[in-house]
This record gives sequence, C-alpha cells and structure tokens, in this order.
Amino acid sequence: MRTLFVALLGGAAVAAVVVSVLVSPWWWSAAGPLTALLLLAVRDLLQKRHAVLRNYPVVGRLRFVLEAIRPEVQQYFVERDFDGRPFDRSVRSIVYERAEGTDAEEPFGTELDLYDSGREFLVPSMSPCQVAEEPPRVRIGGPDCTQPYDMALLNVSAMSFGSLSANAVLALNTGAALGGFAHDTGEGGISEYHQRPGGDLIWEIGTGYFGCRTEDGGFDERAFAEKAARPQVKCVSLKLSQGAKPGIGGVLPGTKVTAEIAAVRGVPQGRTVISPAYHQVFGTPRELVRFLARMRELAGGKPTGFKLCVGSRRQFLAVCKAMIDENVTPDFILVDGAEGGTGAAPLEFADHMGMPLTEGLLTVHNALLGTGLRDRIRIGAAGKVATGSDLVKRLLQGADFTNSARAMMFAVGCIQAQRCHTNTCPTGVATQDARRARALHVGDKSQRVRRYQEATVRSALQIMAVMGVDDPAQLRPHMLRRRMDAQTVRSYAELHPQLEPGRLLKGPPDAWAEDWYAADPDRFTV
Repeated sequence: MRTLFVALLGGAAVAAVVVSVLVSPWWWSAAGPLTALLLLAVRDLLQKRHAVLRNYPVVGRLRFVLEAIRPEVQQYFVERDFDGRPFDRSVRSIVYERAEGTDAEEPFGTELDLYDSGREFLVPSMSPCQVAEEPPRVRIGGPDCTQPYDMALLNVSAMSFGSLSANAVLALNTGAALGGFAHDTGEGGISEYHQRPGGDLIWEIGTGYFGCRTEDGGFDERAFAEKAARPQVKCVSLKLSQGAKPGIGGVLPGTKVTAEIAAVRGVPQGRTVISPAYHQVFGTPRELVRFLARMRELAGGKPTGFKLCVGSRRQFLAVCKAMIDENVTPDFILVDGAEGGTGAAPLEFADHMGMPLTEGLLTVHNALLGTGLRDRIRIGAAGKVATGSDLVKRLLQGADFTNSARAMMFAVGCIQAQRCHTNTCPTGVATQDARRARALHVGDKSQRVRRYQEATVRSALQIMAVMGVDDPAQLRPHMLRRRMDAQTVRSYAELHPQLEPGRLLKGPPDAWAEDWYAADPDRFTV
C-alpha cells in the first residue's frame, strides 16, 4: 500500500507538471504541492528514525502533528499512558526522550495531586552522597552454581520471537550487547536474531518447551543441554506463569506463525500456538525443585531460576519448604507482576488474575528471609518498570535487579497501537509481516535501546544518591512512603513488616502462621 501510495502521488505530480507546461501555467498551483508531497514521501521512506513514516509516508505525519499540539487539545484528545498520566507527562514520553538522548529537566513543578491517597514518594536525605560512577551489577549464582553471572540493574524482559519481529529482536539484542545488559528470550526459543548480535541471553523455558521440545511436546534434555551450553546463554529460566495471564501459558496467533517461527518453536506453521497451562515435568513443589536442579546440571552449572506471577503465599511457602528439604535452591527467582503486559491474552486474565508486583515481590522477599534462604537466591522484578524511580522502588521492596518489556518496546518504536495480535503493527515491532517489519531500522533502534537503559539506570543512581545511598544494598523499606489519606503517611517498613532471617523456622508470626503450617512441599494447595 505504501508503494502504491507513493506511485500514485508520483504519477499525479508528474501529470500536473506536464499539464502545467503543455496546457496552462495555472496547473502549477497543483503541481507544486504534489511535487513537494512526493519529495516528502521519498524522504519518509528513506529516513531511519521513525518506523511509522517508513510504513505510512506523509500520512503518518498526522500523528506527530497531534503530538506537537497536544497541550492545546487536551480537552478533546487525551491519550493516557500505562501509568494513568496524560500523554504529555507520560512514561512513554520519558522513554522516548531517553532513547533519543534528549532527556532533560522540565520547567515548573509537578502536575500531580501530592495529597492523593495511595501516592508514593521516596525520602531524600539531608546529606546526599556522590553518584556512583559505574553502575553496580548483581552476582547471580548460589552455592550450586559454577558459572555465576553479573546481572545489570535493568534488563530486557521476556518477549518472544514470534510475538516480536525479527528486526525488533535484533534491535533489542544489539542494544543489550552495546550496553552490557541481559536479554530474556521469552518462551519462544532462541532464534538466529537473538544470537547474531552477541548480547547476553537469559533463555526462558515455558510449558511448551520451545527450542527443547520432543515431538509429543515434552522436555528434551539433549536439545536443552546443547543450546544451554552456548556461551551467549548466561542463565536459564523456567517460566511457571506470566503476570498478564497467569495459568494459561503463551498465545501466538496463527497469522504470526511463519515457517521460520514454526522451525524455531517446533510447531506447525500457520496454526495458533497455545502453551499448556501446566508443566509436564513436575506436579509438586518438591518435583519443581528437583527439576530446577536437573536443569542447572544440564546447563553446565549456569545460573538457573524460575519466573512466576505470585497468586498464593501458601504455595510459595510450600516451594520454600521443598527447597529446605531437598537442600536445593534456584539461583534467582523472577517475580512478574499482574500489571505486566502481553501481546495476546483474555482480558479477564489480564484484569483479574495474580498479585500486583508490589505484593508479589514483598511476599517472595519475606518468605525467603523467613526461611533463611534469601542470601542464596537473587530476586528479579518485572511489571511496568520504566523509570529510575520505578527501579529504586523495586529494589527497596526486595528486588536485586529489574526487567522491562513495555518500555524497551517503546525504545524500539512501539506506539501502543494495540494491534500486536493482528500482525498489522504499524511500527514493525510486533508483527511477522516482513513488509511492515523492515520499516524498523535495527541500527537506529538498537542505539535507542542502549541509550534508554543507560539513562534509566543513571537516573536510578542519581535518585539513590539524593537519598544518601551509594549502593542498592543500602536501600531500606522505610525510605519509601505512601500517603494513606490527607493526614496520614506510612513507610513501607510500617505497612509491610519485614521478617527476620529464619523467623518462620523458629516460629512464624501470627500473620504468617496459617499459611506456613498449611504449606505442603508435596502438593500445591491454595
């Protein structure tokens, strides 16, 4: 369509020029604008910065016109971002600016109501410290890990090839390679686009076992060991559930299952791929822990962990009991919040299933503290992490590192058209239509990913310095406050009391007693 549009525009411009020369000079009034539009269309097709213009020359500029005048048309046109703020103050704007390298201070003060109940704020120190020159890294690797990995504070969260286009995956992995942070493959397997740039990979294994799948859909140990041995794979992660759709696995519409996708995943071409709701390789907490140990063994001692959207504290405590009984712990646990996004899922699951990230993160952190396992296991957090303040809040709440998906998609050009499941993404990010995907220029977008990650981590370090902290390990729950009402403010230390190390083993407090005693390492009970 874009080729046809430019061809028609070119034909009209040439015809108008010919008529102007041969018939009447009055036709120059049409020939001039048509020629200008033709040159603009050619420029849009050749530029590399905006995928929308590469896919929709000239017409796509209407979007930028609306953005330019948005303060004047707020009463008629209000686009709200995923954090609920109007577009001109949105997280998406922050991500775009950082990706472009134009992040800067804004004039005037906040437009938010500082007395809104539920509003959170970080506590500045009267004695700030210097900003760390080098971003700290987190050592991932417990006592049974022989190949530990130093994780960045912010990494690319799980997004599969199939859900994303080849160019989007290339841009994300190239950005990760340039910036020295990790790229989670998502459950769709390791494609050539994950491998070509050489960025560090966290290989995620879901219930479909894509990339290490037997003909009947089971787990293939030999295929897993072969791929996990690749130097680029730094960690392996077993996906139990995803924040936006816990309990139903991934969904890849048939329109996006190309021959290439089918080959990577080991599934039929053109048929919708729905991952099973549960794993075949385990059915109890004890079996889960044993399988994690087997995965680490097959992976040659590389860091091994699991990802989940927490639903039941009792079930997670059952897993902790299994870890103690078996003397086996994962090297990391990635907590995915229910507010996390997805390319395709039933709305009821996205809106009504699983714990939000704050509650899930605090549950996992306290459970590991209470069972004396916290020093052996690192915790990651994912779910609407986009800014430096988001990162600091999650570290305060118990995370050691964070992952971001949606903000990374913004960095590669996503405009939240919400057409991921239709294969008609206008920016070439979430599509398998090669004609649309080629509009996403890998060289430009990979630099945007690198700049965004670097600026966001730098922002987090600046915020910590203002709080008097030069190491994330010094962050404490009392440094984050929440307004309960117009007169009452509580710290997170008050709202969510932290368990002492080993407290559950010595005798659980009343608030934990029922779940602790009911937790069974030999079955998942709600």
